[in-house]
Amino acid sequence: MTQTVTDTPVVNRFAPLVRHVHSSQSAMSEVYSPTDGQLLGEVPISSPLDVERAFHFARLAQRRWGQEPVYRRVQVLKRFHDLVLANRDEALDLVQLETGKARKDALEEVLDICVNARHYAKEAGRLLKPRRVRGALPGLVGVKAYHRPKGVVGVIAPWNYPLTLAASDALAAIVAGNAVVLKPDSKTPFTALWVADMFERAGLPDGVLSVVAGSGAGLGPTIVGQSDFVMFTGSTGVGRVIAAGCGERLIGCSLELGGKNAMVILADADIQKAVDIAIRGSFANSGQLCVSTERIYVAQQIWDDFVPALAERVKHMRLSANVGWGADMGSLIDNGQVETVRAHLADAREKGATVVAGGNARPEVGPYVFEPTVLTGVTDQMQAYRNETFGPLISLYPFATDAEAIRLANDSDYGLNASVVTSDIKRGQAVAAQIKAGTVNVNEGYAAAWGSTSAPMGGFGDSGLGRRHGEDGILKYTESQTVATMRALSFGPQFGMTDEKWGDLLTKSVGLMKKAGFK
Repeated sequence: MTQTVTDTPVVNRFAPLVRHVHSSQSAMSEVYSPTDGQLLGEVPISSPLDVERAFHFARLAQRRWGQEPVYRRVQVLKRFHDLVLANRDEALDLVQLETGKARKDALEEVLDICVNARHYAKEAGRLLKPRRVRGALPGLVGVKAYHRPKGVVGVIAPWNYPLTLAASDALAAIVAGNAVVLKPDSKTPFTALWVADMFERAGLPDGVLSVVAGSGAGLGPTIVGQSDFVMFTGSTGVGRVIAAGCGERLIGCSLELGGKNAMVILADADIQKAVDIAIRGSFANSGQLCVSTERIYVAQQIWDDFVPALAERVKHMRLSANVGWGADMGSLIDNGQVETVRAHLADAREKGATVVAGGNARPEVGPYVFEPTVLTGVTDQMQAYRNETFGPLISLYPFATDAEAIRLANDSDYGLNASVVTSDIKRGQAVAAQIKAGTVNVNEGYAAAWGSTSAPMGGFGDSGLGRRHGEDGILKYTESQTVATMRALSFGPQFGMTDEKWGDLLTKSVGLMKKAGFK
């Protein structure tokens, strides 16, 4: 497999990035690569006081940044876009080294943040522009609606997509005029620091993006306590804690949380196409993806053809933990994720499930590599039935009718993403419309919806609050303000009228406005 890393020792290669961490401490956190256990480097640990200082400087920077014309903020996003593309291979190396994912999955992250940068750069001017709206008394009351920056946004990013989920949320908040304090996961800090470096090189003023490093438990409460808005991606349990903290302070939050996502394969689906979609949707990033598929419902009419076809393809997937191209699936992030997969698999086997492909750890490939694994016969008594595995473990279930498939797909507290595979687009869209999930893809696993940045993306139920992308992707980082100007007269009695006569006149006026077509 072709290697793309340079000859520079890995431990020294990304060391200059640590200058972006806000830390006054001498304590360091060691970061190890899941590819082979090698030390990637050390990152200074931020204290809660360091976080408070980062927010202080961010507020100072935001006052200036929020006054910049939108077109100047947009210029930073455009330069960021170009810098990321120009430094693509460095980003791919870093993401692979920190996460162990296949290079094709790392490429999704690079392309995603470029698509987001271009989307927000294009839409910011239109969405943030002050708008004239109809006043209470047309012609007499002039009204303008504004979108003001929230202030300082706390972004808490996870390890599974450390580039996408550090950069894309920051891009939207920054172009809306906010400053950002970013806390990456302790497993993947260097990718977030690389993002900060790209923003600096793109001309983002000092303090508009700050990075703090440390554990979520140690720094999370201070971030929630200092933020004007919080963007969090992670587990549902932690999301509830963050939402409660934001509620106490009466600030907003946006939460993308867990998923136990369903794919429905209808009887008219092309078998090989369905297999392709199922593999991409289930095993991208080794299944460590909030929107990846873990439940696949297959029409009984094609069950006997689909199951062996999928199993055969899965058995021949290329596994590698190396940096470079050529792998179909990479490594899990650490032993904790391996043990979760083991536990769900062991529980299912013990209670009668059948393994039709995979089922084994592959330490000879990489310390945390686990085979893509396919189960049948999973019941509601098994952990893998309802609990998110967040690894390369999927379960197949037969169904008889579209109505049954919809009911089974909706039998979950989660509602993040779903898929429908069919040869009949209209039928697929009709089924998709009945599935309770924030995004539903027809003939794709997740990329069609996720990559459509003009449309909102987020979850129902235990999968979170708020939306990325679309108009909400920017506007959630703003406060709406209305400025209404009374140009003539007033709402009190005019021309010496009594309250009663003035009330009669207003009542007649309201009726006439309806007849005149005013809404």
